[in-house]
Amino acid sequence: MRRDIFQAIADPTRRTIITLIALQAMTPNAIAEHFDTTRQAVSKHLRILTECELITQK
Repeated sequence: MRRDIFQAIADPTRRTIITLIALQAMTPNAIAEHFDTTRQAVSKHLRILTECELITQK
């Protein structure tokens, strides 16, 4: 099942991630350094954004 894009962007952490990678390409570890949370939590946010096709990982 595809996630709802509006629920995905409702989360402030995911909006911040989108802003960060809009400015420059970043690795997941580089993104995680901007947050006071675990790498696994950031990975979950990235997975949700990818499932909603808001970002692509290369």
